[in-house]
Amino acid sequence: MNISDLLQGPLGGSIMKSVAGQFGLNEKQAGDAIGAALPQILGGLEKNAKTKDGAESLNKALESKHDGSLLDSLGGLLGGGNMDSLLKDGKGILGHIFGNDVGKVQSDVAKKSGISLEKAGSILMLLAPIAMALLGKQKKTQKADAGGLGGLLGGLLGGLAGGSSSKSSGGDVLGSILGNLIK
Repeated sequence: MNISDLLQGPLGGSIMKSVAGQFGLNEKQAGDAIGAALPQILGGLEKNAKTKDGAESLNKALESKHDGSLLDSLGGLLGGGNMDSLLKDGKGILGHIFGNDVGKVQSDVAKKSGISLEKAGSILMLLAPIAMALLGKQKKTQKADAGGLGGLLGGLLGGLAGGSSSKSSGGDVLGSILGNLIK
């Protein structure tokens, strides 16, 4: 499974509609924001997983809190549940992934999607736990260890412009996929 597979399914539609509703965006803006944010998040995770310490830290998080179970209850959360804990968790995840560069990532997402910095930051916080849950589910399904996380992340990013790197033009590909969802 890659991001494209996820977003073309029912969960992708729920995420996009929730982002649009939660942040006062139309569905195109929401799709553009998601298309800019998810590759950044997964690319940052992939970069961190390239070091032994980073891979071990990520693996530990995936074996505990981020094991993929969030995806089972995500529909309820996105449909009007209390998202405060999800956003708080997302803020922490972004801090671990990007450190002092969170503001740069937020600015990049805002610029690419044409939304405010504040909304871009909130969308990143919402999507970070979802990205971790997706990775956790893949890890469990494929029985990967810390050393295999880079490959899993490359596979998830593979649906976006042919592979890894948060610098890819994946947002454009993802944007077109999301555009197909709202037609």
